[in-house]
Amino acid sequence: MSEPASISTGIAARYATALFELATEAKALDALEGDVAALEGAIQGSADLQDMISSPIYGREESAAAIGAVATAMNLGPMTANTLKLMAAKRRLFVLPALLRALREKIADHKGEVTVDVTSAKPLTQAQSDKLAQALKASVGKQVNLNATVDESLIGGLVVKVGSKMIDSSVRSKLNALQNSMKEVG
Repeated sequence: MSEPASISTGIAARYATALFELATEAKALDALEGDVAALEGAIQGSADLQDMISSPIYGREESAAAIGAVATAMNLGPMTANTLKLMAAKRRLFVLPALLRALREKIADHKGEVTVDVTSAKPLTQAQSDKLAQALKASVGKQVNLNATVDESLIGGLVVKVGSKMIDSSVRSKLNALQNSMKEVG
């Protein structure tokens, strides 16, 4: 991991821990989860918001006013809104996507859930998704939420990521392994 990325992750983790603990004490985890989902949707859907949180050209006051207006317009909870304003005042809005990921992980862990990234060559049917989720639940010991994506370059099979573990059973990886072993032979 590069140094700036690890610094951003560290900053996001500290804000996420503080916000999560405040929400836990106030028994407002459901509200925080709603705020996280709303902010993720807003960031994905608005190029202006992405620009505002990542661009250094906006001043502290301008960023704080803008993010405060966004929080008000989105009806975010006071803890989330105040955290966003504090981040703007400290020029830390650039870590907002990482903060949201960290909060989602903390909330899921608190609920006994884990999000699993699954990449397949073709879209999974509901039956396949259910069977995979049950198998992963038995392996992981937690409720599993699948985040399924499609990558046709896999040819077939699956790539499953659970936390820092990755299982690659795709045809592409098997072909690459065969190609590498053939290079070693001659």
